[in-house]
Amino acid sequence: MRLVLGIESSCDETAVALVTDDGRVLAERIASQEEAHRPFGGVVPELAARAHAERIGPMLQSVLADAGVELEAVDAIAATAGPGLIGGVMVGLVTGKALAFAANKPLWGVNHLEGHALSPRLVDRDLRFPYLLLLVSGGHCQLIAVEGVGRYRRLATTIDDAAGEAFDKVAKMLGLGFPGGPAVERAAVGGNPDAVPLPRPLVGSGEPHFSFAGLKTAVLRAVESGRYAVADIAASFQAAVTDCLSDRTRIALRATPDATALVVAGGVAANKAVRAALEAVAGEQALPFVAPPLRLCTDNAAMIAWAAQERIAAGHQPEEDPQARPRWPLDPAAEPVRGAGVKA
Repeated sequence: MRLVLGIESSCDETAVALVTDDGRVLAERIASQEEAHRPFGGVVPELAARAHAERIGPMLQSVLADAGVELEAVDAIAATAGPGLIGGVMVGLVTGKALAFAANKPLWGVNHLEGHALSPRLVDRDLRFPYLLLLVSGGHCQLIAVEGVGRYRRLATTIDDAAGEAFDKVAKMLGLGFPGGPAVERAAVGGNPDAVPLPRPLVGSGEPHFSFAGLKTAVLRAVESGRYAVADIAASFQAAVTDCLSDRTRIALRATPDATALVVAGGVAANKAVRAALEAVAGEQALPFVAPPLRLCTDNAAMIAWAAQERIAAGHQPEEDPQARPRWPLDPAAEPVRGAGVKA
């Protein structure tokens, strides 16, 4: 049994997990920073980095104790090396380096996006390559053909805002608090999704990429008009995002006729309306729809440890000295996106 100790600190969750090569999570701890960032309506990078530094040591001790395992019995250390808030990434990666040096274990610097991309295989061992992945979170909105471990072909990305970022900003406009995604989803339950005439940017155009900045502006105008209830705006916005995600996913499925499944991962994948719509899109193509459990949709260390397990099993070798990276595309050969592409 091969054991990998995973560390995740790319944004505002400090997480540690111990995962076996057959996909068992022996122990896991996740510490949220929601209360610290709520007064600011978003994540403050310096506060996040300080919280990671304070929490990560005790959490490592707790995970090893929960599993009844000594550090010496761990076969490898895996830490997120990017992309993410650079201060937080550095805290986790430096901690991983220190542990690997002290215990004389190999260190895997893991791409956070690869953790999300491979996380469905942690719980569904029958999921075969290639599959189409919709990676949708606060910082990323991409459609990726996952062709194998370390082999990713980006089909679409966002021209401006990510979907999760749009959820957070709309929640702030509506006074719903932080984090925005769950808050908007809760408010939308009591609303009418057809009440507010919101645009569906690029839907029906054949454009493969995403754009949410115009939708966000339309929501702001609806809020400022004073004509609509908060619940109706939330429901209408959620419906518009869902329509955009579904439309672009259909385009990507046409470009990946050999896909074995449609997979969704990332924080926005926890949204029930989004899941239901994407499951319907998969059904249109008679494809299995795979979504990780909710605990694996948001940032976590189990997916980081599992990504290292996948790379070890595939015969890859770790970087000699992985560096922290604020940006780290899964498909560095992908063409730049028209417009701006900073999220590309």
